[in-house]
Amino acid sequence: MPGYHPSTFEKNWQQFWLTHKTFRAANPGQPGADRPKYYVLDMFPYPSGAGLHVGHPLGYIASDIIARYKRHRGFNVLHPMGFDSFGLPAEQYAIQTGQHPEKTTRENIARYIEQLQSLGFSYDWDREVRTSDKDYYRWTQWIFLRLFNSWYDLDADRARPLKELTDAFGAGGSAAVRAAGDAGERAVFTAGQGQLFTEHQRLEIVALYRLAYQTETYVNWCPGLGSVLSNDEVKDGVSERGGYPVERRLMPQWLLRITAYADRLLRGLDALDWPDAVKEMQRNWIGRSEGAEVRFALEHRAPETLTVFTTRPDTLFGVSYLAVAPEFENLEALVTDEYRDAVAQYMAAAKNRSERDRQADVKTVSGQFTGAFALHPFTGARVPVWVADYVLAGYGTGVVMAVPAHDTRDFAFAHHFELPIIPVIEGYDSAKNEAYTDKAGRVVNSGFLDGLDVKYAITAAIAELERTGQGAGRINFRLRDAIFDRQRYWGEPLPIYYAADGTARGIAESDLPLTLPEIDEYKPTQDGNPPLGRATDWKYEK
Repeated sequence: MPGYHPSTFEKNWQQFWLTHKTFRAANPGQPGADRPKYYVLDMFPYPSGAGLHVGHPLGYIASDIIARYKRHRGFNVLHPMGFDSFGLPAEQYAIQTGQHPEKTTRENIARYIEQLQSLGFSYDWDREVRTSDKDYYRWTQWIFLRLFNSWYDLDADRARPLKELTDAFGAGGSAAVRAAGDAGERAVFTAGQGQLFTEHQRLEIVALYRLAYQTETYVNWCPGLGSVLSNDEVKDGVSERGGYPVERRLMPQWLLRITAYADRLLRGLDALDWPDAVKEMQRNWIGRSEGAEVRFALEHRAPETLTVFTTRPDTLFGVSYLAVAPEFENLEALVTDEYRDAVAQYMAAAKNRSERDRQADVKTVSGQFTGAFALHPFTGARVPVWVADYVLAGYGTGVVMAVPAHDTRDFAFAHHFELPIIPVIEGYDSAKNEAYTDKAGRVVNSGFLDGLDVKYAITAAIAELERTGQGAGRINFRLRDAIFDRQRYWGEPLPIYYAADGTARGIAESDLPLTLPEIDEYKPTQDGNPPLGRATDWKYEK
């Protein structure tokens, strides 16, 4: 009996599978297409090294077992492989090895394919995907253009073409539409006034409605990598990849208005056949909260106000201070001369901590008084305004009303800085030296809310805020618009050009794909200016 020689036996069968397309999924009209379908998709590897590491086959073996099992059970199995070959990991490898990312990506993919095939996985190689292939990313650019040329109609609960938005403006002005986004940023105009706008003015107005839009926002900026990083890529103030310092910086970015879909995403979870724990994690990530927006007038600065979002308007009488995020856009205007240097020092320290670090670190208490006071909407009492890094600019309004007796972080802050702690819900025990956070009980020390159960006090407080014009009931989400970072070279270019008047416009779909220009120096910059800015001759001609 002949012996088993892996080097020849395995290689022969692997070549047989490739030649005969053994694992190719059947298309309609082909033999096997009538079988039940089953899709097995691995997370595509980054070609960011000279070869696979042990973590790659760890997951691929498990998915290959499922794919083979389903084939044996009579399924038409689609089990492709691909490479996430654009982006930071692939480019960083090229920089470290002193080569161009196009070259290293091509060579690394060839080596990855050789290794994956030698492992004997049952992939359908006819359906290989490479995200750096122009035939692939023309469709990501097409999707981006669709988002750029659409707005979200809250009444229809769906996206619609911008042409329908401008038609509505022509018929009834800005009041004719209810669109997702910050209404406070948008111009109010009648249909007649809209007819007088210049083309430039119309484009600037429409830009605030787009599903893909540009704005300045605070990001995790890593000068060492020359890139914006997600919260997941930052730990203890440094980048997960390379260990470079990371700071919070205000930068122009492209964003996708995913927040417009928050309610639909929540409803869609109910129909998914996912584990309950995973669906609950997604619900928490979307973070739907019912509550109220409350306006606190600024002392001696009428009609200026600070607006907070709270899920606990029943605790308004327990407010002892307001806290604003270090990135709050109007912070400098709040600070008095006496505290300007101290606040500047605090902001400089806070910018080196990611939002995730600031939220996770519950033991560290830090803050700085701004010198400003607000006025309580119900009592008129003076409320000091502090800056504190446990407040996030991107959630709610970037300002919180602090009720130390009934919130753990507010309690720690007030205790540390010796601020008043005013209990307004039965159950608080000062002897326990902790906040009473249960959303249940009767309201006390709260004027017209006294004696009400928390549930009814919330309703009564909102009604009074609306009656007096100092607030209103609101629904808020933790979900934020997704940043579409483009501070690096090695990625699909956005299909956008800038006209002579400075407005951003989408290129024609017939001109896709928009491919990367060749440039001599592709390395990222520490100041955030994208390397594509060096391509001075790269221009779009309609």
